[in-house]
Amino acid sequence: MFRGANKVTLDSKSRLTIPTRYREVLCGDFSGKLVCTVDIQNPCLLLYPLAEWEEIELKLSRLSSMIPQERMFQQVLLGNATECDMDKNGRLLISPVLREHANLNKACMLVGQFNKFEIWDEQRWQQQMQQGIASIQSGDFELTERLEDFSL
Repeated sequence: MFRGANKVTLDSKSRLTIPTRYREVLCGDFSGKLVCTVDIQNPCLLLYPLAEWEEIELKLSRLSSMIPQERMFQQVLLGNATECDMDKNGRLLISPVLREHANLNKACMLVGQFNKFEIWDEQRWQQQMQQGIASIQSGDFELTERLEDFSL
Protein backbone atom coordinates (compact mmCIF):
# COMPACT_ATOMS: atom_id res chain seq x y z
CA MET A 1 0.00 0.00 0.00
CA PHE A 2 1.32 3.39 -1.00
CA ARG A 3 0.52 6.48 1.04
CA GLY A 4 1.83 9.96 1.61
CA ALA A 5 2.87 12.91 -0.54
CA ASN A 6 6.52 13.19 -1.49
CA LYS A 7 8.34 16.05 -3.20
CA VAL A 8 10.32 14.69 -6.12
CA THR A 9 12.26 16.29 -8.95
CA LEU A 10 12.35 15.67 -12.67
CA ASP A 11 15.99 15.78 -13.69
CA SER A 12 17.33 17.26 -16.93
CA LYS A 13 16.66 13.93 -18.71
CA SER A 14 12.99 13.85 -17.56
CA ARG A 15 13.62 11.13 -15.00
CA LEU A 16 11.80 11.04 -11.71
CA THR A 17 13.47 9.39 -8.72
CA ILE A 18 11.20 7.20 -6.59
CA PRO A 19 11.74 7.81 -2.85
CA THR A 20 13.80 5.12 -1.14
CA ARG A 21 10.93 4.03 1.13
CA TYR A 22 8.99 2.71 -1.89
CA ARG A 23 11.87 1.20 -3.85
CA GLU A 24 12.19 -2.04 -1.89
CA VAL A 25 8.54 -2.94 -2.47
CA LEU A 26 8.58 -1.82 -6.09
CA CYS A 27 11.82 -3.68 -6.87
CA GLY A 28 11.10 -6.76 -4.75
CA ASP A 29 7.39 -7.36 -5.21
CA PHE A 30 7.05 -5.84 -8.70
CA SER A 31 10.58 -6.19 -10.19
CA GLY A 32 10.68 -2.42 -10.75
CA LYS A 33 8.17 -2.71 -13.59
CA LEU A 34 5.61 0.10 -13.65
CA VAL A 35 3.05 1.59 -16.02
CA CYS A 36 2.27 5.30 -16.24
CA THR A 37 -0.84 6.77 -17.86
CA VAL A 38 -3.01 9.89 -17.71
CA ASP A 39 -5.60 10.51 -15.03
CA ILE A 40 -8.94 11.12 -16.75
CA GLN A 41 -10.30 13.22 -13.88
CA ASN A 42 -7.33 15.36 -12.87
CA PRO A 43 -4.31 17.02 -14.53
CA CYS A 44 -1.93 14.41 -13.18
CA LEU A 45 -0.47 11.01 -14.04
CA LEU A 46 -1.22 7.59 -12.59
CA LEU A 47 1.71 5.27 -11.89
CA TYR A 48 0.88 1.61 -11.29
CA PRO A 49 3.05 -1.38 -10.51
CA LEU A 50 2.72 -3.61 -13.59
CA ALA A 51 0.72 -6.29 -11.73
CA GLU A 52 -1.83 -3.69 -10.60
CA TRP A 53 -2.02 -2.21 -14.11
CA GLU A 54 -2.68 -5.63 -15.61
CA GLU A 55 -5.88 -5.79 -13.51
CA ILE A 56 -6.94 -2.45 -15.02
CA GLU A 57 -6.17 -3.76 -18.51
CA LEU A 58 -8.32 -6.81 -17.87
CA LYS A 59 -11.23 -4.54 -16.95
CA LEU A 60 -10.60 -2.41 -20.03
CA SER A 61 -10.53 -5.51 -22.24
CA ARG A 62 -14.08 -6.31 -21.13
CA LEU A 63 -15.34 -3.00 -22.51
CA SER A 64 -16.71 -2.92 -26.04
CA SER A 65 -14.78 -1.16 -28.78
CA MET A 66 -18.11 -0.81 -30.60
CA ILE A 67 -19.64 1.46 -27.95
CA PRO A 68 -18.17 4.96 -28.43
CA GLN A 69 -17.95 5.85 -24.72
CA GLU A 70 -16.22 2.57 -23.83
CA ARG A 71 -13.86 2.81 -26.80
CA MET A 72 -12.94 6.37 -25.79
CA PHE A 73 -12.14 5.16 -22.28
CA GLN A 74 -9.89 2.44 -23.72
CA GLN A 75 -8.21 4.87 -26.10
CA VAL A 76 -7.41 7.44 -23.44
CA LEU A 77 -6.14 5.03 -20.77
CA LEU A 78 -4.44 2.42 -22.96
CA GLY A 79 -3.32 4.86 -25.62
CA ASN A 80 -1.37 6.84 -23.05
CA ALA A 81 -0.10 3.88 -21.01
CA THR A 82 3.69 3.66 -21.02
CA GLU A 83 5.79 0.96 -19.42
CA CYS A 84 8.46 2.35 -17.14
CA ASP A 85 11.28 0.27 -15.72
CA MET A 86 12.93 1.62 -12.61
CA ASP A 87 16.71 1.74 -13.02
CA LYS A 88 19.15 0.69 -10.28
CA ASN A 89 19.02 4.24 -8.85
CA GLY A 90 15.21 4.21 -8.57
CA ARG A 91 14.64 6.50 -11.55
CA LEU A 92 11.82 6.38 -14.12
CA LEU A 93 11.73 8.13 -17.46
CA ILE A 94 8.50 10.09 -17.95
CA SER A 95 7.55 10.44 -21.63
CA PRO A 96 7.03 13.89 -23.18
CA VAL A 97 3.32 13.21 -23.89
CA LEU A 98 2.67 12.30 -20.26
CA ARG A 99 4.70 15.23 -18.92
CA GLU A 100 2.69 17.57 -21.14
CA HIS A 101 -0.67 16.17 -19.94
CA ALA A 102 0.23 16.82 -16.30
CA ASN A 103 2.19 20.01 -17.07
CA LEU A 104 5.15 18.56 -15.19
CA ASN A 105 8.15 20.75 -14.65
CA LYS A 106 11.08 20.21 -12.33
CA ALA A 107 9.18 20.25 -9.01
CA CYS A 108 6.68 17.40 -8.72
CA MET A 109 4.72 15.48 -6.12
CA LEU A 110 4.49 11.69 -5.93
CA VAL A 111 1.30 10.89 -4.01
CA GLY A 112 0.55 7.40 -2.73
CA GLN A 113 -3.01 6.26 -3.43
CA PHE A 114 -3.32 2.68 -2.08
CA ASN A 115 -2.27 0.54 -5.09
CA LYS A 116 -0.85 3.32 -7.27
CA PHE A 117 0.76 6.75 -7.24
CA GLU A 118 -0.38 10.05 -8.66
CA ILE A 119 2.29 12.33 -10.14
CA TRP A 120 1.44 16.03 -9.94
CA ASP A 121 3.11 19.30 -10.77
CA GLU A 122 3.95 20.56 -7.26
CA GLN A 123 2.10 23.87 -7.65
CA ARG A 124 -1.04 22.16 -9.00
CA TRP A 125 -0.93 19.66 -6.13
CA GLN A 126 -0.80 22.48 -3.58
CA GLN A 127 -3.77 24.17 -5.30
CA GLN A 128 -5.70 20.87 -5.33
CA MET A 129 -5.10 20.42 -1.60
CA GLN A 130 -6.13 23.99 -0.77
CA GLN A 131 -9.31 23.66 -2.84
CA GLY A 132 -10.14 20.28 -1.32
CA ILE A 133 -9.69 21.43 2.27
CA ALA A 134 -11.63 24.65 1.63
CA SER A 135 -14.47 22.71 0.01
CA ILE A 136 -14.71 20.25 2.92
CA GLN A 137 -14.59 23.05 5.51
CA SER A 138 -17.14 25.24 3.70
CA GLY A 139 -20.10 23.11 4.68
CA ASP A 140 -21.18 22.94 1.04
CA PHE A 141 -19.41 19.60 0.67
CA GLU A 142 -21.96 16.92 -0.11
CA LEU A 143 -21.35 13.75 1.88
CA THR A 144 -21.92 10.42 0.19
CA GLU A 145 -23.49 7.61 2.19
CA ARG A 146 -20.04 6.10 2.86
CA LEU A 147 -18.63 9.44 4.00
CA GLU A 148 -21.50 9.99 6.45
CA ASP A 149 -20.23 7.05 8.51
CA PHE A 150 -16.55 7.94 8.14
CA SER A 151 -14.72 9.18 11.20
CA LEU A 152 -11.08 9.87 11.99
